[in-house]
Amino acid sequence: MVETFYDVMRRQGITRRSFLKFCGLTAAAMGLSPAYAGKIAHAMETKPRIPVLWLHGLECTCCSESFIRSAHPLAKDVILSMISLDYDDTIMAAAGHQAEAIIEETIEKYDGNYILACEGNPGLEQEHTGGMSCIIAGKPFTEQLRHAAKHAKAIISWGSCASWGCVQAASPNPTGATPIHKVPDLGNAPIIKVPGCPPIAEVMTAVITYILTFEKLPSLDRQGRPKMFYSQRIHDKCYRRPHFDAGQFVEKWDDEAARKGYCLYKMGCKG
Repeated sequence: MVETFYDVMRRQGITRRSFLKFCGLTAAAMGLSPAYAGKIAHAMETKPRIPVLWLHGLECTCCSESFIRSAHPLAKDVILSMISLDYDDTIMAAAGHQAEAIIEETIEKYDGNYILACEGNPGLEQEHTGGMSCIIAGKPFTEQLRHAAKHAKAIISWGSCASWGCVQAASPNPTGATPIHKVPDLGNAPIIKVPGCPPIAEVMTAVITYILTFEKLPSLDRQGRPKMFYSQRIHDKCYRRPHFDAGQFVEKWDDEAARKGYCLYKMGCKG
């Protein structure tokens, strides 16, 4: 029997009051009204934790670094309580054949009911030129990705590498790095893109929380991103926006304008 999030929290000695406070903070992080805290609490109390396979392709692990810095909810609560993180080669204790066996066990046990989270992208050059890159357990990462994707409930593309290609796909792209949605023969699982280099930590945890709470995927925009987080530009709500409107810009790092918090547009920020 798979434990619910609430079962795990109670076993850890978390009080009911703290649990409800956690649900309220989670609702706020998802951009929902306080009224949704009750729905989140109900989901946490009654629904089993979501099995998750977190794979790593060509990447720098900045998405994982961002994820573990989440404050609402804390990453430890997500990993240890909200989801069943069955595989993540960055933080798991198992290694080698033992680690790879976990993937097969999860696919067999939760066929069609687990989330496949992918950080980084696969290199497809071996399929065109015979070259080899990103080899895991003696096989190209593309094989592991396709096998897991065909049995997944949904795929989450963490970060700009998995979503768009990013640095790995820059010319001349010797590895043939390709964003997840452009990899052929992945099956029919829907793909949620959570771009950013790295993505905002609370956005990452909130996407998982939304799926757990409402038992459906978040509404996506035409680029496949959750509308609740990517429907507006940072520029529209940036605390430096008044300086942009007033024509007050930072010209050099650590100049007087920088110390006053002026707009960073001329330093490369695109809002």
